[in-house]
Parts: sequence; structure tokens; C-alpha cells
Amino acid sequence: MSIMTAYAQAEAVRAGRAQPIASVRHAHLSTRPLVFIPLKMAGEAAAPLGAMVGTHRDDPHLLVVPQPRDRSLRFAFVTELAEVMVPYIESFQRASETVGTREPYERFLDAPQILVPNRGGIGFTRLLGRSSRFRSADGPYPVHPSVPVLGRWLTFLAERTEFAGASTLLAMTELLALHWATGQSGTEDGALAALLAWIAPPEGMTALEAAARAENPLLTPPAGPATDPGFDAGVLQPGIEAYDSTGSPAQVRGAIKSQLEPTWQLMWEAVDVLRGLPEGASVADRWARDRDDFSRYTAHLATGGAPQPRLDSAVAAAMRLERLEDAQARYDAQRAFDDPLVLAEYRLTGTTFAGRVIAADPTRIVTGRRRVLRPLITVQTSDPVRLAPGQVLRSPARPGQKAEITELAAGRIVLELSGGMGNSLTPRPGSVPEIGEWLTYTDLEVPSPRKRPPFPSRENTPWTHGGPPPEYIPTDEDAQEAWS
Repeated sequence: MSIMTAYAQAEAVRAGRAQPIASVRHAHLSTRPLVFIPLKMAGEAAAPLGAMVGTHRDDPHLLVVPQPRDRSLRFAFVTELAEVMVPYIESFQRASETVGTREPYERFLDAPQILVPNRGGIGFTRLLGRSSRFRSADGPYPVHPSVPVLGRWLTFLAERTEFAGASTLLAMTELLALHWATGQSGTEDGALAALLAWIAPPEGMTALEAAARAENPLLTPPAGPATDPGFDAGVLQPGIEAYDSTGSPAQVRGAIKSQLEPTWQLMWEAVDVLRGLPEGASVADRWARDRDDFSRYTAHLATGGAPQPRLDSAVAAAMRLERLEDAQARYDAQRAFDDPLVLAEYRLTGTTFAGRVIAADPTRIVTGRRRVLRPLITVQTSDPVRLAPGQVLRSPARPGQKAEITELAAGRIVLELSGGMGNSLTPRPGSVPEIGEWLTYTDLEVPSPRKRPPFPSRENTPWTHGGPPPEYIPTDEDAQEAWS
């Protein structure tokens, strides 16, 4: 936890309401997201009990498994879920654009976005995908052809969540906590109702009163995927027993609906709250990367590609790790450049400072192999500075310009500027900071597009990493994967 977030939490306690820790929204929010609220059977990792899913707040689809121990009913649930999710995903595969200059490629204009209540919903999505992507429409335990298709898409969406800034599958509690600090613990922030109570309490209630109400499972059911033990014993179990004896799912259906409807309303309220924040400048860039991956995986499926393996090969794992690290560095820098509140956290660490320009030499020329424009500016700051001469900094006001520290003493930093001033020996108007201008400089840098490091092919996997792995071929054993 950063100092800024800790301070905001203390202020939330004093004010009795959540405090903003971001001034812009740092995630893409689709105009047509699909809300997915799953429930699972107690004691099982991914045995579905029911779900509410849909793209319109007034038209949710309620899916119920009246006897979660029945294997055929479980896959009937996945089939019903596929009837909603797969057409939604495929609806984004109709319109595309050509992008890229050296190697043009097609990218869809939009991509699906699934919203779940919490991190547990993402875990359930991952396991449900793993349990269904290897299934087959024939052979032992045949399933509807849409089941493995949905399983592959759920796995794709769950894997995208590992990339910082990805927005195709989002946990609402994490998204809200990224933008607001409450007066409760991080564990309590994992409860959607309690978190939203601090951010937007109902009219006539304080945040503390609303949060206390949200902690009562009789008044506000948990947002899943786990259910309250009291509900399991007192409501769900009698409903399942009634189904076993009569064959009617009505009692179970009513019980599941009572647990899901409050969270369904909370999810759409949260969407409204988030829409009230302006989108960060770099969000579109990250969403374009989501669309890139969505387009590539669509092409993979269209060409008969195999489902995702249970484990990555050594080369695939190394390539994935490199992409994860690049995404994290890009996300950290872009958030800071987009948002002064985020950048303020770095000011407290001494790697970023803000100050006023007190001197400038905008036409300074340096002579070496050739004459180049290298202006000098002096910035005075009262921030703690833990930087050294020679370090290269950037300012969110001029992200394309480098500023190298040449002198640093007594709160005065002399910076030599390069780039972003045009190609002549006279700087473009406004490209060099003027005396009196207030600026922020940081050692953060958004990674530029670069060539990937050379990874060996599968056939040339080093012996230190197990040597060349066998070619992956899906088998019937894959389809035997347990739900739990």
C-alpha cells in the first residue's frame, strides 16, 4: 500500500465516505459489457450452482443447476451459458480495420468485455474454461459443440487478466478499488456491496450504515461465487432435496435468484459510477492491444487451432513472461502520465518531482560531430529527490522529450533537453519549457514498441529447460479433467 492510499483511507474514515485515488478511469469500459455473476457449489472449485448473465440491466438471464452433483446438469448449464456468451463474443467479429505499416494486419474494431463481481469470479471463469475446453461432442461424455468453444474463450479471457491494464475480463471490486480508497480493510473491499456502500451509499444512509448493512448476508447476499453457509443449509439444501423428490427446480431456482438479483443491481450501479470518470488518455492504447489479442485468437480458432494446453512449454512460458513484464512497465508508466494523483505517489518516493522553471536557455547549441540543439532548464522543487546526475527523465507535459540531469543541488535541478523540438537548431514554439512554468519530471518511461528478444523455437528448446517438448495433441484423457 502506498503512502497516498493509506492517507486516503484515513481521510475516508474521517469523512465517512470513500476518497478518490485516481482522477481518470484507468480501464476501458465497453458501451455493451456482459455482466456475469456465477455461483458455485460449496466445497467444489468450479461446480456451477447458477449464474446471472446478460448485457442489459433489465434483461438478465438466470441459469440454475438444480442438482449440482449431477454431471449432465452441470454441462447443461455450460450449454445454456454458451448460448448467451458465445453469440456475444462473436458479435464483435464482424467489423475490422487494417493496421500496421511494415506488416499490415486485420484487427477488429471492438472486443468483448466481461464484468464479474470479484476476483473469485475470475477464478471461477478460469476453472470453468479449463473444465470445458477439452470436451468433445462425441466419444465419452459427449457435450454440446458449443461447450468446448465457450471453454476456449473463457480460458482466453482469464489468461488476459494476467496482463496489466487488460480490460476484456474485469473484476468489479478490483476496478473500483483502483479508483477509490475506503475506510475498511482490503479484505472488506473484496465485498462488492460493502465497497460500493463507501463509494456511493444509498440516499438517506451514511457510508458506515450502508457498509454495515452490506455485511449482513440476510440483507445483502454475497456476490459469489461462494454462497453464505446459512443460505446453503437453510434455503439451498431443502430446495435441492425438493428437486430430488419431485423433479421440480422451482424452489432451487427461486433460491438462486434471490442470491443473484441484488448483486446484479450492484454491478450495474458500479458501471454507472465508473462511467462518471473520464477515460485516461492511454486507455485506448491498451484496449487496442486487447483487440489485437482478440483478433489473433479468433484467427487461431478459425484455422482449427488446438485448445490452450494445460501447461505452457518452456519457450512459450518465457515469451509470455516477457510480454507480462512489458505490459506491467507500460501500464505503470501510462497510469502515472495520465493521472496526477497516481504520479503524486511517485513524488513521495523521490523518483519524481514537481517544480517551477526558474531559468532557461532554449537556444543552447552543443558541438560534437555535429551541432545539435540541447536547451538547458533549471527547475526548483521542494520535493524529496532521490535521483542522480546522468539519469534521464520525462515530463507528462512533453512525453516525447528527454531531460537528462546535469546538476542537482539544494532543490535545484538542471536538465538538458533533447527530442520533441523539431529538426532545426531553433526549437518549435512551446517545445521548451518557459520560466515560471510548473512541471513534473519522472524516471518512468512508457516502453516504446520494440523487437522481441530472440527466443528459440520449440525444436531448439535448451536441454536446461527440458529439451524439445513433444507436440501437444488433445486426447480423451484431457476430457476427464475433474470439475474440482
